[in-house]
Amino acid sequence: MTETLVSFEDVLASYEPAMGLEVHVELNTVSKMFCGCPTEFGAEPNTQVCPTCLGLPGAMPAVNRKAVESAIRIGLALNCQIAEWCRFARKNYFYPDMPKNFQTSQYDEPICFEGYMDVEVDGETFRVEIERAHMEEDTGKSLHVGGATGRIHGADHSLVDYNRAGIPLIEIVTKPILGTGDKAPLVAKAYVAQLRDLIVALGVSDARMDQGSIRADVNLSLSPKGTGTLGTRTETKNVNSLRSVERAVRYEMSRHAAVLDSGRTILQETRHWHEDTGVTTSGREKSDAEDYRYFPEPDLVPIAPTRAWVEELRATLPENPTQKRARLQAEWGFSDLEMRDTVGAGAMLIVEETIAAGASPQAARKWWLGEMARRANEAGVEVGELGVTPVDVARVQVLVDEGKLNDKLARQVFDGLLAGEGTPDEIVAARGLGIVSDDGALSAAVDNAIAANPDVADKIREGKVAAAGALIGAVMKEMRGQADAARVRELVLEKLQ
Repeated sequence: MTETLVSFEDVLASYEPAMGLEVHVELNTVSKMFCGCPTEFGAEPNTQVCPTCLGLPGAMPAVNRKAVESAIRIGLALNCQIAEWCRFARKNYFYPDMPKNFQTSQYDEPICFEGYMDVEVDGETFRVEIERAHMEEDTGKSLHVGGATGRIHGADHSLVDYNRAGIPLIEIVTKPILGTGDKAPLVAKAYVAQLRDLIVALGVSDARMDQGSIRADVNLSLSPKGTGTLGTRTETKNVNSLRSVERAVRYEMSRHAAVLDSGRTILQETRHWHEDTGVTTSGREKSDAEDYRYFPEPDLVPIAPTRAWVEELRATLPENPTQKRARLQAEWGFSDLEMRDTVGAGAMLIVEETIAAGASPQAARKWWLGEMARRANEAGVEVGELGVTPVDVARVQVLVDEGKLNDKLARQVFDGLLAGEGTPDEIVAARGLGIVSDDGALSAAVDNAIAANPDVADKIREGKVAAAGALIGAVMKEMRGQADAARVRELVLEKLQ
C-alpha cells in the first residue's frame, strides 16, 4: 500500500522534528569479540565460527582487549566520560541470526557515556549530544531466497551465515536531537558523515557503509509546534549510506505528518528502508528495554579501565574534526562556501586523500564534487562507493597537468576506471586517449580547418584573433578532442598572421 505523504514544507509549518541516531560500528579487530574466530569480510558462509560464537553448551567467552581499547578511543574522541567500572549484559530475544538466543551487550553500565559532537550545516553549528557508546557483538546474517525483494516476506526459504556473529560492535547512541527544523535531514547526514570520518581517522574500523561495517538506525518523531513534548518515535533500521540517512529522515517526517494530520496515532515500531524506492515499510512493533529481560552476563568479568590506560589512549587520538576542518580549509585555500560544499557532500576525507596522493586542492575538489558526484548521484551511491580511488583521481590530474590529457579525455579515463579497465595509464594506452602534440598531425588538421572555413580565416587575417576559437574547435572535432589546444592556437595564428 502506498503511504500518504505531506510535503516537506507543510510538515515544517505544523510540526517540530526530533531525531535520535544509533550508529553501529563494526571494529576491525583480527578476532571476534569473545572468541578467536577471524573477522575477514566475504569468507565462505559459516567457515569463521566456533563453539563460543555459535553459543554451544559449555563454551566460555573471553573479552577482546583490542575491542575494549577501540571502544575507549571512540568514547574519548566523542568527548565521552569513560566508566571506571562496567560490565556486559545479556539482551534476550529470539531471532534466527542470533545463535545464542541472546546478544552479549551492555545495558545500564556502558563503557562510554555523556559525550557530544558538533556538526556544521550551512554555516550553522549543531551540537549532537551522545548518550552512550557501548560494546556488543554483531549478529549473523540472514539471506531470504526466492522472493522479489530479498526480504522474508514472499521468500521461499531463508539461509543464515554466522560468520558475522560475534564480531565486535560499538553502538553510539545520541540523545534526542532537537531544534534542527528544516535542516533535520542534513544534520542527520552530516553527523553520520563526520562520525564515519572520525572512525576512519581513529583506525578502529574501515567504516565501509556498503559492506555494513557502519550502519545507522534513524529514530524520528514529530510534535506539534510549540508543545515542547516528544512525539511517538519510529526506528528505521540499518540505513547504509549517507544519502539514505538524509532521505529516510525526510521521508519519515512527511509520513508521520500525514498520519498525525489524519487524526491517527504513530505506532512505535521498527521500519525497513528501501533503497530502490526511497520509502520505509513497517517491520515489527518496537520493544522497550524491559522486554529484552536484560541481566548481567555471568560468564564475563566486569571491565575496569585504569585511568592511566585511558590517558595513554587519549594521547593517541587524531585531531579534533572541527579544528582539522579549519586547518585544512586554510591549507587548501578554500572559501567558506567551497569547504561547506565539500563537507556537505561527505567528501572531506576523500578529497584529503586525493590531495595527499598528489593532486592540487582545487583539482581534487573539482573532480570529486563535480564529475564524481554527478556519477554517484546517477548511480544512487556515495562518491566513495563508486570504485574510483583517490590515487586514481590524483593520477588522472597528473596526466592533465603534464599535458597528456585534457578534461574531456580525463572523463573518458573515468569511464574506463568505472568499467574496471585498469589503471589510468593502462586505460589511456588501451583507448588511445593521449593528447596529440605532434606538429605534423596538428598542422595538417589546421590546414583542413582553414580550407573548410575561409570566412573565419579571413577574419583572423584582419586581426580578429578571437575568431581563432572556431578553427581550434574544428581541429579538436577532427582529432576527437585529442589535439593540444594550446599548440593548435599557435599554429593557426602562425599560418594566418
